[in-house]
Amino acid sequence: MKSVIVIGSGFAGLTAAALLARDGYKVTLLEKNDQPGGRARVWQQDGFTFDMGPSWYWMPEVFEETFGLFGKKVSDFYELIRLDPGYRIYFGEDDQMDVPAGMKELEALFEKLEPGSVPNLRKFLAQAEFKYTVGVGDYVHRPSHSITEFIDLKVIRESFRIQMFSSIRSHIRSLFTHPKLIELLEFPVLFLGSTPANTPALYSMMNYADLVLGTWYPKGGMVQIVKALVKVCEDNGVDIRLNHEVTGLTVKNGKITSVETVAGSFSADVVIANSDYQHTEQVLLPEKYRVYKPEYWESRTMSPSSLLFFIGLDKKLDNMVHHTLFFDESFDRHAEAIYGTPRWPDKPLFYTSVSSKTDSTVAPEGKETLVILIPLAPGLKDSDEEREKQYKMVMDRLEKLTGQNVRDHVVLKRSYAMDDFTADYHSFKGNAYGLANTLPQTAVFKPKLKSKKVKNLWYTGQLTVPGPGVPPALISGQIVAREVGKIKG
Repeated sequence: MKSVIVIGSGFAGLTAAALLARDGYKVTLLEKNDQPGGRARVWQQDGFTFDMGPSWYWMPEVFEETFGLFGKKVSDFYELIRLDPGYRIYFGEDDQMDVPAGMKELEALFEKLEPGSVPNLRKFLAQAEFKYTVGVGDYVHRPSHSITEFIDLKVIRESFRIQMFSSIRSHIRSLFTHPKLIELLEFPVLFLGSTPANTPALYSMMNYADLVLGTWYPKGGMVQIVKALVKVCEDNGVDIRLNHEVTGLTVKNGKITSVETVAGSFSADVVIANSDYQHTEQVLLPEKYRVYKPEYWESRTMSPSSLLFFIGLDKKLDNMVHHTLFFDESFDRHAEAIYGTPRWPDKPLFYTSVSSKTDSTVAPEGKETLVILIPLAPGLKDSDEEREKQYKMVMDRLEKLTGQNVRDHVVLKRSYAMDDFTADYHSFKGNAYGLANTLPQTAVFKPKLKSKKVKNLWYTGQLTVPGPGVPPALISGQIVAREVGKIKG
């Protein structure tokens, strides 16, 4: 029986650990923090429950396929609720738009805003469905060890058909002119960590995930996914060790011989790092075994960081739904503050999650959970003063746009930003969810799944293939488990 150590219990780490244990490997999972899930931790206080990380549940079939690998279904672990509307967008005072779950209602929305646009919407979504089928069904499952994986006539032909080499901004604007529809269609790019102008049109497949497959919510919160994966791990014999931060990797003759933690040393035949790739390579590995130089990491385009506020309210909120986007300021201006000249935004766009609108179990009766998220450039200087300045700006606008007093009803408040991401996850530059999905950082251009200098070291998660997000992390865990399973002897 070969032994495996997995460092980090994010979605990719849990998935890889469970699959390898299922296949007969002796698996030990080492987690730095006091609960599993990586960024998908939960905070509970005074009867309020907050998901600290991901809050959007898209691409439901990826979750079904993942649990199907163990002979299970999502419904064996948690109840899924489809949100309708999927989300609300505020463009200004008395100017809001609900994004419906039904296609008939969606077409009516497009026709109202841009008469005659429905044929283009159908064309756009048909193309997006094809990209989704090719991208999620094939491309993202490739380990991307080498460009040769993508060199065949079918792949080359499909790469042009799925618009791998043009931007999603130009693609959307070739079909639609109404600014609100453009913002609606460009919004999912925020999950990919780049601007629409720098994101391949391939990723209109995210619009298919959004508008056709829908926005869902697991009752009890996103932590239910973590609990389900932990159950699968434990059922297959994974030994999960919490509060076991890895402090170093001992390498001899090109092979890791021991993994050092705050609670002792561990050894295994194979090591899989679901920990932050940059931290693992630049801090945990001895210098002679590092593949990438510090300059390489500094030149990477990271996904944004975030400033989050977890807020408990002693009343119910009006004029807000489970997910609400506040796009009353310039998208491009905020993007410039993230990707152009990095700085704290002076007129930030922001997003709110009020899961208690859907789920009564996450807040005391008559009260509300409110999470506010402001995307930020990674690597900014963090401070309590700047956090409070941002809080005042977004709260002023939230109250004005939704027509209610919120601040006077705050009974619980916690902020979380770059310094916290770095302290809790060793996150490079305090980024919130990985490497941006720009074309120069797609597939074979991402940091490699397999170390070139350490024979038994593999990587998985948001800084390697296929990229950031919960479904891609589940797929990343599947890829690395499959590749490790090919090892002979």
